[in-house]
Amino acid sequence: MHPTNTLLDNYYIGVDVGTGSARATILTPSGEIVASATHGTKTWRSHKNSSIFEQSTSDIWGKIAACVKEVLQKSNVPPQQVMGVGFTATCSLAVVNMDGEPISISEEESIGAKGERNIILWADHRAEEEANFINSTKSEVLKFVGGTMSLEMEIPKILWLKKHMPEEKFSQCQFFDLPDYLTYKATASPARSNCSLVCKTSYVPPGATQESNGFDRSFLSQIGLEEFVNDTTRIGGTTNSAEGPTSGGIVFTAGLPVGRGLTKQAATDLGLMEGTPVGSGVIDAYAGWIGTIAARHHTGEGENAELSAHPSIEESTQRLAAVAGTSTCHLAQGTKGIFVPGVWGPYKLIEFIISSHPAYAALQDRARQEGTNVYHILAEELQRLRAEASKDRFEESLTGLTKDIHMYPDFHGNRSPLADPRMRGSITGLALDSSLADLALRFNVTLEAIALQTRQIVEQMNSCGHDIKSIYMSGSQAKNIPLMQLIADVCSMPVILPHSPSAAVVVGAAMLGRFAAEVTGIHAKEVTGEDLFQTQSKVDEVGESEKERLWGIMVEMTQAGRKIEPAASPRDKRLLEAKYAIFLENMKVQRKWRDMMEQAENAAKTS
Repeated sequence: MHPTNTLLDNYYIGVDVGTGSARATILTPSGEIVASATHGTKTWRSHKNSSIFEQSTSDIWGKIAACVKEVLQKSNVPPQQVMGVGFTATCSLAVVNMDGEPISISEEESIGAKGERNIILWADHRAEEEANFINSTKSEVLKFVGGTMSLEMEIPKILWLKKHMPEEKFSQCQFFDLPDYLTYKATASPARSNCSLVCKTSYVPPGATQESNGFDRSFLSQIGLEEFVNDTTRIGGTTNSAEGPTSGGIVFTAGLPVGRGLTKQAATDLGLMEGTPVGSGVIDAYAGWIGTIAARHHTGEGENAELSAHPSIEESTQRLAAVAGTSTCHLAQGTKGIFVPGVWGPYKLIEFIISSHPAYAALQDRARQEGTNVYHILAEELQRLRAEASKDRFEESLTGLTKDIHMYPDFHGNRSPLADPRMRGSITGLALDSSLADLALRFNVTLEAIALQTRQIVEQMNSCGHDIKSIYMSGSQAKNIPLMQLIADVCSMPVILPHSPSAAVVVGAAMLGRFAAEVTGIHAKEVTGEDLFQTQSKVDEVGESEKERLWGIMVEMTQAGRKIEPAASPRDKRLLEAKYAIFLENMKVQRKWRDMMEQAENAAKTS
């Protein structure tokens, strides 16, 4: 609570919509969090199909409104002192009609009619057949998404909807990646973000190559989305053609101000002022990059701790951002385009391994009795097992405890670096043991598997031309210090933890709001009573002239974090090297076995 506020105080609000909740945070220009609020969002699953995950824009917008009003009340910040708002969200597909009303995507409602369930969540895997078909085209477009288009991206899902929705209803739908839907809802502008279009919708921005000029017309026609060949208004962006760009809409880089700011209705919903600048959104993982990668860090302890220098934008190319929440996303910036096959990490694995074990109920009971959380109990159990295994002058390590247990972590398919949704998890070395001790060992080997897969991704990126030298973590898993130490040890590079691990994404969103406010302040005098940007050429001109401004905001608003150096003993380093070799072999063996079984099945069908 800030008891006093002067009219000279500026504040910025970030909004983050995750897989299961919406969150709003209000910040000062220095990046200090003044107040935060979180409200859970609704997700529907299907009893008939485990691949289905559905949400609602109406539910999400209502939760966002509740969060923003709550942070204003908690902070005592008047609405007129909120200078900008930024949005980030999961890469989920939102579908509305041309008036912005929700259109159902659910077979449990009426697909194509007005309905509550109008979001296909990022984790929804209904479009596997469509993704396989798209990948079979071997289109040049695919190299911009690692060579393989994931079934979690928007184009396969749009193609699935076309197959399952009446033609006349499909033709009246607008399709938004969720971050872009939120700026549309806030401003009434259908402009899209470069982030969402490029990462999820097969858009190749003009200038990326000599030939690129937006959506590839031949690709859209080839995969059966010919209705967007000459007019991409309903999916955003433009298409390329010999005659130049066709109709579609304006595409913004991160944080540029959208429309005329908040509409009257959106301002009423959020408790803010009409016209408050709204920054073009980004996918949540990219907001995590924005909110962490410019961090300084403390080296040393206590009074002897030193603060690293302010980073340059050039240094950002050697920093990998790992946003570790429900899933883990890895992001790096380069000065030139680098194609990395398969790179587009593991899913909600830790929670699954713990909750599916026979000892889970006993673990929960003990945590309740001791007034702590399950992770603290598991850490205690691992230390007890270490003590039991240590004798004479030998001190056992956690790595040594699980040296004969190996996990492959892709229980829900692989996004990177294989982009293979059919990959599945495995654990070898299990004993006939259902005790809490066995659960603790499985917990530890799960952390190892996540660290090993992070190394695989880093090596793949560096082999293709990146030069990653440090990892900047954010998300809920950044609070897991044993995991962070494992990642540093396995990858042989320092891990930087943010000042507030779980807030990095929403802080990144607030930075977009500040950028929008500053750009609006500089350029608003050029127009009166109209959108700040009415042409793509104007967007490109301002984006180029202000390209250093966002980095300056990131440096100023990112509070200093903590540095974890690699610290594995010589024995543990050898064990982890062996585990990594086994990890890679496990991956190859699984694919080999899958091919063997498919060959056997095909042979049986033809005999």
